[in-house]
Amino acid sequence: MSTPHSSLIDALQAADMLEVDGLYAWQFSLDNELLAQVSAGSAGADSQRKPLLKAEGLDGRTLRHWQFSLGAVMAASFDAEHDSWSLSEGDERHLVKCLAAISGDNEHDEGEPEPGEDV
Repeated sequence: MSTPHSSLIDALQAADMLEVDGLYAWQFSLDNELLAQVSAGSAGADSQRKPLLKAEGLDGRTLRHWQFSLGAVMAASFDAEHDSWSLSEGDERHLVKCLAAISGDNEHDEGEPEPGEDV
């Protein structure tokens, strides 16, 4: 499966939940201010080391925290075999999968009979 996003940043902005190293991380945040500075060309020289992505999830009963710098996220590459983004932070390699939520519509379409209504 190929990714519809050209970068991990694009995929993260569209994601509702992450899977980091096989663990679901439903709590995550991006530093949108840092992204805006990079887009505007006003980011400082040390911006590559600043944390861009923070995530947390449960590993059994243990709360796990991950933090990835702007440089690590920008250097991430898509790993088609694992359908994930591969990134390195320090000496550690991580696989991050961006997931979109599935939502239903509980609204009734016009012209359709109400539940229990005779047709």
